[in-house]
Amino acid sequence: MNIGINGLGRVGRGILRALLEYDEKYNNINLVAINSPARLEEQLHLIKYDSVFGRLTHQIHVADDTLVIGRHTIKITHEKEINKLHWQQKHADIVLECSGKFNSKNLAKDHLKQGAKKIIISAPCEGADKTIILGVNENDLTPIDQIISIGSCTTNCVAPVVNIIQQKIGILSGFMTTVHSYTNDQNIIDASHKDLRRARAAGLSIIPTTTGATKIIGQVIPALNGKLKGAAIRIPTPNVSLIDLTLQVAEETSVEEINQTLKNASLSNPEILGITEEPLVSIDFIKDPRSAIIDLQETQVVGNNLVRIVAWYDNEWGFSCRMLDMVHLMRNFS
Repeated sequence: MNIGINGLGRVGRGILRALLEYDEKYNNINLVAINSPARLEEQLHLIKYDSVFGRLTHQIHVADDTLVIGRHTIKITHEKEINKLHWQQKHADIVLECSGKFNSKNLAKDHLKQGAKKIIISAPCEGADKTIILGVNENDLTPIDQIISIGSCTTNCVAPVVNIIQQKIGILSGFMTTVHSYTNDQNIIDASHKDLRRARAAGLSIIPTTTGATKIIGQVIPALNGKLKGAAIRIPTPNVSLIDLTLQVAEETSVEEINQTLKNASLSNPEILGITEEPLVSIDFIKDPRSAIIDLQETQVVGNNLVRIVAWYDNEWGFSCRMLDMVHLMRNFS
């Protein structure tokens, strides 16, 4: 299966690195094209050197606007408009839309006009044919779906967790707080921003802000529609986040039952859900490919029906891996 990437930011480069690092797992995915407005010299430098993930160990060979990295021969373009991308000429079957600029069906569908057969969007997408969260509702995908959103990194963490609890004992209501590393939507120094808190220097403050992660839950788990809300706390770290989830459950439960339920789920779907019983901190989860890693030491139950669950996630690496896993899934329908 040949793929192209539109947008070589944190997610786009994460996908490239994950594709190289897990070559055996993704050996039937070929990266044939990357589009990014940035100059080739900038792209090469940021591919080679990463402040979070370190130096790329693979050699990069450059010929004109073509990169050869490992087994991948990649055509590089620098277009800002989709209608100039010509994916068919590049033999790209599935486009991974990672630019952050085409997060609606009306905008993204132009990739199809340029020869792509399917589109996977690395963000919530208005009007997408389906929103699919792996480990939750992948069975909803059908051959006719062309424009797929995989939601956000935070949704990919929280959705598998609440899905497990909903199936086991039911959820009446809940609130999620994501304690989230800063992103490029924030400012390094104080500067203008429509969100006045995100206008402040990301590395100097704990910043309360919003998240749309729980809004998508009702789309992928209809039984929880309208039952969950959430907020975000942005913190001065560059990567790895956690969700702090409080749930009012429908049946009486205990810490032991909750943790055993989550342990069992991690055994049945280990690529998506993990557990830890060690006293770890955020840096220990850098480059963890799983969507959610439950911190079992943090589970609490109050009054038999108020449950607290904490889960870690590498908000860049894990999400990049889900993009590639979605390619695998869509490949089965091509």
